[in-house]
Amino acid sequence: MSIQRIEPGKRLSEAVVAGNLVFLAGQVPNDTSKDITGQTADVLSAIDALLAQAGSDKSKLVDVTIFLADIADYDGMNVAWDAWVDSANPPARATIEARLANAAWKVEIKVVASR
Repeated sequence: MSIQRIEPGKRLSEAVVAGNLVFLAGQVPNDTSKDITGQTADVLSAIDALLAQAGSDKSKLVDVTIFLADIADYDGMNVAWDAWVDSANPPARATIEARLANAAWKVEIKVVASR
């Protein structure tokens, strides 16, 4: 099986393609001044870009884990999610409250997709 690393760094790769599966590292917002809906939209845009680099797209999502710094942001996160997700091909998904590595991040999203 071939393995392709996308945007590899010292600590992690932003994405890894192994066979026909695409694994994205947890994606976090670039603009932390936004509210939860804006931060989620920012993260989903980054996911779109990485999936495209890997030869995939959101219609091929298999599994998604969403980490929220505050579970009270669940509805606001879902505003951006519902506008973005391919409703004809929704992935399996879990949403978890977790302390994130940067206190300014409200959301982090990790996905697995097929190609």
